[in-house]
Amino acid sequence: MSTRSQQLFERAQQHIPGGVNSPVRAFRSVGGTPRFFAAGSGSRVIDVDGQSYLDYVGSWGPLILGHAHPEVVAAVQQAALKGLSFGAPTEGEVEMAELLCALMPSLEMVRLVSSGTEATMSAIRLARGFTGRDLLIKFEGCYHGHSDSLLVKAGSGMLTFGNPSSGGVPADFVRHTLVLDYNDSAGLAAAFAEHGPRIAAVIVEAVAGNMNLIAPRPEFLRSMRELCSRHGSVLIFDEVMTGFRVGPRGAQGLYGVTPDLTTLGKVIGGGMPVGAFGGRREIMARIAPLGPVYQAGTLSGNPVAVAAGLATLRLLQADGFYALLAQRSRQLTDGLAAAASKHGIAFSAQSIGGMFGLYFRSACPQSYAEVMECDTQAFSRFFHAMLDAGHYFAPSAFEAGFVSMAHSEADIAATLAAADAAFSAW
Repeated sequence: MSTRSQQLFERAQQHIPGGVNSPVRAFRSVGGTPRFFAAGSGSRVIDVDGQSYLDYVGSWGPLILGHAHPEVVAAVQQAALKGLSFGAPTEGEVEMAELLCALMPSLEMVRLVSSGTEATMSAIRLARGFTGRDLLIKFEGCYHGHSDSLLVKAGSGMLTFGNPSSGGVPADFVRHTLVLDYNDSAGLAAAFAEHGPRIAAVIVEAVAGNMNLIAPRPEFLRSMRELCSRHGSVLIFDEVMTGFRVGPRGAQGLYGVTPDLTTLGKVIGGGMPVGAFGGRREIMARIAPLGPVYQAGTLSGNPVAVAAGLATLRLLQADGFYALLAQRSRQLTDGLAAAASKHGIAFSAQSIGGMFGLYFRSACPQSYAEVMECDTQAFSRFFHAMLDAGHYFAPSAFEAGFVSMAHSEADIAATLAAADAAFSAW
């Protein structure tokens, strides 16, 4: 007898490409039928068949407080009663901008948008408009949204230009994008030595989360900052995932490196669609209506989404919030690594703040090439064993996971017990 998730997935495929509205949801890399969720509360989600799961996806990062936090829900309800959208300025937008600039010192001015993709796309256009240059550097395995110039895979050599990694992206759109290896300071220095006067910007996930979790080598970020300053290029930190997730000042606060522009999303919307980009005042002054770089959005600064984000950001300021979040994440990763080791399984794990990475590999990877060495079949086996036991991890070996403040010690212990059982049956 089929489940309701199976029935809904069959229906969805008739009118939605692949049956999903974002590709990773389709379970293509792990196999099986995606779960359709009906509700969430705290650390748990419930699917349409009534099955409850401890959730380590958290809507891919935004739900740092857990599902349906009462204060966030109340803020959304109160805002919705006053109107869903105005297409005109509201006080909430001003409060959000003031709060973001106060919490993240690199932000002197900020523009609200509706998604992380929109934020990164706009930040790159602004960097090019500010510098008058075209060339962009990004890093293999880092994802910055689905705009054309960012859907790029590496060329055949270290200093060759990228090629489109998606159908529908003309080669001309990515010919100004150079793709380098993440964590490779020497490769970055060589790129600047050859192309320095043409480089408008370097964009990077300061902590990579879209090829699983990859921690930056400190010298990698420091050298990036020094090279951009020396050559007059704009350093963009993509903190859509890490902003207010790995620490109270994002990755830039954690590693003590100040970018020129920062992109934000996920946590700042508290589960609603909000993005932002901001940074140095002299750069932000080039955006319309102050300057010639155009950017606009009908729903930018949507009052309901802003209300959710403001409520979330204020709750994150509680004393000891990030220390406890990091402790819960370490409890999970240390416990999983111990369970795998007990049963002789090649496995490693790490966490940074409220993000974590799981790898079926003996040591945590430091580059895209090392990520590709992970045993994806072993991950799929683990994923389905944990799913069947009521523990929901990202349905891909190449995505970071997330712990929320709603996850209790008992929740983590239950997950570790399930993992031990899964590994013992290996």
